[in-house]
Amino acid sequence: MRTPVEPSRARPDGSARPRVVFLASPATYRTEAFLRAASRLDLDVVRAIDTPAELHVEAACGAFLPLDFADPDAAAVTLARLSAERPIAALVPLDDSATLLAAHVGAALGMPHNDPDAALAARDKWVMREALRRGGVPTPAYRRFPLSTDPMEIVGEILFPVVVKPTTLSGSRGVIRADDAIELAAAWERARRIVLRESGSPDEGELLVERYLPGIEVALEGLLTGGQLQTLALFDKPDPLEGPFFEETIYVTPSRLPEATRAAISARTGEAAAALGLREGPVHAELRLNDEGVWLIEMAGRSIGGLCSTILEFGAGVSLEELILRHAVERTLPATERIGEAAGVMMIPIPKGGILRGVSGIEAARAVPGVTGVEITAPLNQPVTPLPEGASYLGFIFARASAPEDAEAALRAAHDRLAFRIDPAISLSAV
Repeated sequence: MRTPVEPSRARPDGSARPRVVFLASPATYRTEAFLRAASRLDLDVVRAIDTPAELHVEAACGAFLPLDFADPDAAAVTLARLSAERPIAALVPLDDSATLLAAHVGAALGMPHNDPDAALAARDKWVMREALRRGGVPTPAYRRFPLSTDPMEIVGEILFPVVVKPTTLSGSRGVIRADDAIELAAAWERARRIVLRESGSPDEGELLVERYLPGIEVALEGLLTGGQLQTLALFDKPDPLEGPFFEETIYVTPSRLPEATRAAISARTGEAAAALGLREGPVHAELRLNDEGVWLIEMAGRSIGGLCSTILEFGAGVSLEELILRHAVERTLPATERIGEAAGVMMIPIPKGGILRGVSGIEAARAVPGVTGVEITAPLNQPVTPLPEGASYLGFIFARASAPEDAEAALRAAHDRLAFRIDPAISLSAV
C-alpha cells in the first residue's frame, strides 16, 4: 500500500521536484509558512505528523504521513520505504518535537543530519548543561534531582536565587524562580505536577535546579553550515524576565545593543553550538548578558517558534523559511542580511486561566501606526492556561517602524487596545 501523502507533481520539463519531508507535531504554528516557502522553491512536500501508532489506521486516509515520533526505528523504516519510491532530499523538523527524530532518521538513511546526541543536547536541559561545561562554555551552577526528591533536603546544597526547570519541556513551561527555601518548595511542587502531567510516572521525571542569572535577555536566530554559525537576526527582549515565571512577550530586531556586544553574543552562540555538537540547520538561542559576560540559557535545533518569523525578511524579500529550505536541499543561499525597517512581534500573554469567550479591540489595535497585523490564534470557547503550566499564547501582534523603539511602542499601544473576556472554568466536581 502506498504511503498516504499528496501525489507528487513533476515540473513542466518533466523533471522531478526535490522531495522534502516536514516533521512536526499537530499543534505547530509553523507549517503554513514552510508550505508557502516550499511552493516558492517548487519543492514536493510530504507532511509527517506526530501520531501515536494506534491512530495510524485512522490517519491513513488523510493527506499527511502519520509517524510515531516516540518510535524512531519504526519511523525510519516508513521513511526509508518512502525514499525508495522516490529519494528524499531533506528532512526538515518544524518544531522541538521533531528534532530528535530528524537526527535519528537522517543517520539511519545516510542523509545530512545533526548527530542524535547533539539533537538530544538541544532538547534536554541537563544534557545541554553537561555538554556546555565539557565544551568550556560558561554555565551557571546546576544540579539535577529526581521528582521524588524532598526540596527541603537540598536547600543546603544550593545557593539562592535559583531557577527550577523541567529537563525536557520547552517554551518556559514549568520554569520558576525561587529566592528562598519556602519559594523553592512551592516552585518544586508546581514544576513536579507539570512534569507528572506530561510523563504520567513519578519515576520518569527530573527537575533541574540552576543558579538564577540576572541581566538582560536576547534571542538569536542563526543557521549552521558545517558547524559554522551565520547570525540571521538578533532580537532584544525589552520586557524584564526576572521571574517568578519567564513568559516571553516582545521581540524587536535589529538589536539596540552595541556592535561589540552583538558580536560577543554571536560568538558565544557559535561556541555553544559547537559544544553541543550541532553542525547543520537552523538554531534558536536564548542568552543573558550581565557583568559576568554572555550566558547561553537555551538553544534549540530549529527555527523561532510561533508566528514570530513573519517579521523577518532577507535579501530580495526572502523569508526565514525559504532560507532554511534552501539550505536543507543544498541550494545557493541568497543574501542573508535583513532588509527593511525595524520589526517587532508581541506574543500576547494569557493573563489568567479560564475559558476564552471573546476578544475586543482588534480593529483598533490594527489601526495603530506601525502595526502590520494582529492574529488571535487561541480559539474561542476553549480553555486557556497561562505559564508556567500553559504552552501557548492568545495570539500575535506584528509591527514595523523606522527604529526599534518605535516598533516596540507600536506593539505596546496595540496591546493596550485589546481586551480579553476569560470566564472561570467550571470544575466538574463542582457541578
